[in-house]
Amino acid sequence: MFDVAAFSTLFVTLFVIMDPPGITPIFLGLAAGRPAKVQRRMAWQAATVAFCVIAVFGLFGRQILGRLHISTPALMIAGGLLLLLVALNLLTGKSEEPTQTKDVNVALVPLGMPLLAGPGAIVSVILAVQHAHGFTAQLAVWTAIVAIHVVLYLAMRFSLLIIRVIKDGGVVLVTRLAGMMLSALAVQQIINGVTQVVQGA
Repeated sequence: MFDVAAFSTLFVTLFVIMDPPGITPIFLGLAAGRPAKVQRRMAWQAATVAFCVIAVFGLFGRQILGRLHISTPALMIAGGLLLLLVALNLLTGKSEEPTQTKDVNVALVPLGMPLLAGPGAIVSVILAVQHAHGFTAQLAVWTAIVAIHVVLYLAMRFSLLIIRVIKDGGVVLVTRLAGMMLSALAVQQIINGVTQVVQGA
């Protein structure tokens, strides 16, 4: 049967890290003044780039860690610290928004990476793939990865409508709630990593 727990855990984690509601005003700022057709293409490009980066690390993350001789507990602790930094930025609202440049396709950089496919999301996917044992768990993990990128695309695609519905205050509220949830997940991940280190000592 489909592993609902694995799907929901990774989907919620990636949702609060990638923050689809919070990315909409940034996308609007980067896509400002462009035709609607160009904005739709930018949304598709950003989501595609983010998915490709996440998929590469999901498929080859274990080999990369093996080459660098990095243990899973160390990755969990480092990932927890990275997530905690992201959470603090969400809670305090001090994260800087990138500016538009003429020579770079902003849908690829910085929107696709590192805003969407950032270190927190990469670490979370590597750990989720490593801990998914069996076909159903792997299917759930990859379904969650695909689903969150579909949500990201739809959020950017219909960003103008979303902003009109929830207003700036709604975006701020959702971002703060996401930061609170992410901080709890980050602390739990650090605790799990430290526990594995102590048990292995």
